[in-house]
Amino acid sequence: MFSTEQIEPPIAPWKVLIVDDEPDIHGVTTLTLGRLKFDQRPIKFLHAYSGQQAKAILNEELDIALVFLDVVMETDDAGLEVARWLRLDKKNQLTRIVLRTGQPGQAPEESVIIDYDINDYKEKTELDRKKLFTTTFAALRGYRDIMLVEEARRFQANYRAGLERVIAASCHLYQQRNLHDFAHGLLQQVVALLQLEKSMLVSVRGASAISGNDHYDVLAKIGEFENEEQIFSPDLVEKLDPSRANRITHLFDDTYVGYFPSSTGKTSLFVLQGLRNISDIDTKLLEIFSNGVSIAFDNILLGQEITETQSELIMRLGDVVESRSHEAGNHVRRMSEVCYLIAIGSGMDKEEATLLKQAAPMHDIGKIAIPDAVLLKSGSLDTSEWDIMRQHPQIGMSILDGSQRPILHASAIIAHQHHEKFDGSGYPQGLKGEEIHPFARIVAVADVFDALIQKRCYKPAWPIENVSAHLQQIAGSHLDPHYVAVLIHHLDEALVFNDVYPN
Repeated sequence: MFSTEQIEPPIAPWKVLIVDDEPDIHGVTTLTLGRLKFDQRPIKFLHAYSGQQAKAILNEELDIALVFLDVVMETDDAGLEVARWLRLDKKNQLTRIVLRTGQPGQAPEESVIIDYDINDYKEKTELDRKKLFTTTFAALRGYRDIMLVEEARRFQANYRAGLERVIAASCHLYQQRNLHDFAHGLLQQVVALLQLEKSMLVSVRGASAISGNDHYDVLAKIGEFENEEQIFSPDLVEKLDPSRANRITHLFDDTYVGYFPSSTGKTSLFVLQGLRNISDIDTKLLEIFSNGVSIAFDNILLGQEITETQSELIMRLGDVVESRSHEAGNHVRRMSEVCYLIAIGSGMDKEEATLLKQAAPMHDIGKIAIPDAVLLKSGSLDTSEWDIMRQHPQIGMSILDGSQRPILHASAIIAHQHHEKFDGSGYPQGLKGEEIHPFARIVAVADVFDALIQKRCYKPAWPIENVSAHLQQIAGSHLDPHYVAVLIHHLDEALVFNDVYPN
């Protein structure tokens, strides 16, 4: 539901252009019609003393309702030339034209009156006060009725075009797969739809039953906002709070607040600022668009909930595998973050990098089938034991292979290939260089980095200088040199994860 409380603009006058080379005609016409009102609207007079001046004014003023047009001015047919130019060259069929002449012999031919849509023709001597009023009222009434028809036609055309934009925008939004991309896409589409100055999408933490202690988060924004304090001004919060409390969509003067609940219990408020003089068409289009957005928003949240559940299960399963093999605590979490850091730093698409981050914890899932006697052996493995240990990539792939879920499909690739080496000396397939999937090459770099930088039961943590030197030493043989270089470049950022996820 939309609520509009706007100050009524002043009533626009009817514009009447007087075109005559006799100043007295201007004075008499203005004096006679000066107090006339039609449909509660007064008249504003414009003055031209030649055909050329008339064209200049008609070029600039696009909403002139009536032209009193003298026939004979700088030439014998100057007025007729203005009429021809207005109708044929300017394609203006709306403005009413009343020809006036003081020389009856200069009357236009019937074909001119028909072709140029001349609405009336009067001799100046017969235009007394009463006839001037009657002629003016008739012309203004005709202009008003034509404009009503034209406005209805434009409304239908604009509404149809607007619906097409809404459909196109909605289709774009349905292609988004995560909440932040959806939020940014939503803002871009609506700003393009309504040509707005500023907008944002904010969410409310918590369930749909919102208390006064809930906190607003910005998911996306367009406009020059320096900080969240600037965004959440007291004036805006006064508009957000009633919408979320009453669970309604509302239009406050120039600010639109859309309320979007979801079946997941999350709520979002869609804020548009800069809606000056929003038209009825735009209001209706925004309402239609918002209904579609609500459905898309709900689908995004449901999909995100499923993805986050999958990611958490994979992370916890990775923890189980690592704890069984006595790996350092939080290894899979640090390694996943470093994988994402390397992927983004190397120019990988954000969505693909996120998939890598979600799948990386499953790299050693195959170890779940390795006997304790081999997996937990404190000393060096003999040849037969190494043969058993080297089976875990194949086992991992067999556990995960065949799934159509993107995360599990990526996990299967990583589990199978993360022990391949860049020079082809790895296992189980002996893949070389770019034959190894980028996901597996990145995981290998992140795995070695975390193993060196962390303290293990069989070794102390290496100094960062030694880690960096060793990574560069095995780049090109064990590890992909490109991804090693990316990690070295972002080393300070990678080290932060040691504090975020300590052993």
